[in-house]
Amino acid sequence: MYFGEIPKLVMSNFQDKTVIITGGSRGIGKACCLAFARAGANIAFTYNNSANDASLLGDEIKKLGVGCIPFKANVRDYNRCRDVVRETVDNFGKLDILINNAGITKDKALVMMPIADWTDVVDTNLGGIFNMTRAAITTFLKQKEGCIINMSSISGISGLPRQTNYSASKAGIIGFSKSLAKEVAAYNVRVNVVCPGYINTDMVNALQENMRNEILKNIPLKRMGASSEVADLCLFLASNKASYITGEVIKIDGGLAV
Repeated sequence: MYFGEIPKLVMSNFQDKTVIITGGSRGIGKACCLAFARAGANIAFTYNNSANDASLLGDEIKKLGVGCIPFKANVRDYNRCRDVVRETVDNFGKLDILINNAGITKDKALVMMPIADWTDVVDTNLGGIFNMTRAAITTFLKQKEGCIINMSSISGISGLPRQTNYSASKAGIIGFSKSLAKEVAAYNVRVNVVCPGYINTDMVNALQENMRNEILKNIPLKRMGASSEVADLCLFLASNKASYITGEVIKIDGGLAV
C-alpha cells in the first residue's frame, strides 16, 4: 500500500501560514516548531536563555524551506511581546497561529515557598500568556481569523503537591482560555488548551529513576509521552480539521488524569 502523497496533503494545510511559538528552543516548543515547519508554515519562536539552542533550531527550520525568526524575548515583558508580534507580521505579512508554550517551574512546599517563586511562576506562565495573546489579538480580530493554543498541564486540572504556584498558573490558563474563546468566537478566532502529562523533556528526564518508576505506575499507558505527540495534537488543533473546536481543554497524559 502506498502512502506517498499523505505528507504532501498534510503540508498543504499550513503552506503560507505563519505561527508564533513561545518557549520554542527546547522540549515541546521545539517539537512544535519543527512539526509546523515540516508542514509548510513560517515559524517565529521565542527563547529566553538558550541562545545556542535557538540558533541551531533556526538553522534546522530554514533547511526545511520555510521562513524562521528566533526572538530573544521574556514573555513577562509586554512591550517585547508586542515587538515579536509586530516584527513577525512585518516579515511574513500575517499571523495565523499563536502557541503559548513558554513556562517555568519552581516547585516547593507552600510553607517553604519564597514570594519570589510564586511571582516568577505565575507572572511567566499565566502573565506571559496574557502578554502574548494581548499583543496578538488585535491582528486576529482585524483579519477575522486566527488560532490560539495555550499550553497548560494536568497540574492545572488535578493539582500536584509542591506545585501550588505552577498548578495555580496552569489552572488560570484554562479559565483565561475558556473566557477568551467565548469572547472572540464571533471573529472566527479559536482558542484551545492542551494539557500535557509527563512528557520526555529535560525537566522530566532530570527526575531520579525511582521517582520516574513511581510515576509510570500511575500512567495507564505505562510510558512517558513524547514532545512530538504534543506537537501532533497542536497541528490538529490548528488545522482546518479542527475548525469547529474551540474552548476545549484536551489532556495528553497517557490516561494519568482519567
